[in-house]
Amino acid sequence: MALPAALAHGAFVGAAKHGRFSSAARQDYAEAAAVVLAGEGHAGQTYELAADQSFTLAELAAEVSRQSGKTIVYNDLSEAAFTDVLTGAGLPADLAALLADADAAASRGALFDDSGALGRLIGRPTTPMESVVAAALRS
Repeated sequence: MALPAALAHGAFVGAAKHGRFSSAARQDYAEAAAVVLAGEGHAGQTYELAADQSFTLAELAAEVSRQSGKTIVYNDLSEAAFTDVLTGAGLPADLAALLADADAAASRGALFDDSGALGRLIGRPTTPMESVVAAALRS
């Protein structure tokens, strides 16, 4: 969701430091949901669904730069400064604080997972971040 702003301003901003994100493609999540809903043996199970490969926001910025041909950087801010940026962009204060808190939590490893559960559920490797970026740039 931040891609259009990053392309327009030449930067992703956040408060994640070097935290790793294990974010997967929507299609991968949709396939996992279909497997669980249509399959047997999932009742009462809880799955941590994450991509096979994680990335930092600096790595994401570098990949967007590579594919778009534009220089995109990652500007790491304090949690408070990131909250201010988000409210300045028009987000409600409570939502801005929630998003900034999530980024700060990512800096402590909260959004990293290497369990491989998503790939096992869908029966294939998850979509690489590079492919997700390529698809986002096409849309």
